[in-house]
Amino acid sequence: MSDPFKGEQPPAYTPAPQGYGAQPAPQAYPGVQGYQGYQTGAPPGYQQVTGAPPAGYIPAQPIRVTSTNVVVVGGCPACRIGILEDDFTLLGVCCAILFFPLGILCCLAMRQRRCPNCGAVFG
Repeated sequence: MSDPFKGEQPPAYTPAPQGYGAQPAPQAYPGVQGYQGYQTGAPPGYQQVTGAPPAGYIPAQPIRVTSTNVVVVGGCPACRIGILEDDFTLLGVCCAILFFPLGILCCLAMRQRRCPNCGAVFG
């Protein structure tokens, strides 16, 4: 298929008429002669600054911000929200019952810590 607009030129540009939305040309302010060039020295009313600071000048010291990490004792290291609970294993409870005086030490040694929030088990 041939393009019907292929040989046509775009319309000519015509400037917008002066009216609503048109911006007037910038004009110089009254009393302004034009650019005077770069002036050296201090502006009128100010004194010239030398390279050395004035006597008694103390430079500002940088402020060091330290962040503190709050570590919850017994907190879950996986989710950092839950608090670990102690659970006794089935084998530890059986040892405590079968080998009564010494089995309690085995039961305490074989407990697991579990997070109620994420379910992670630590051992």
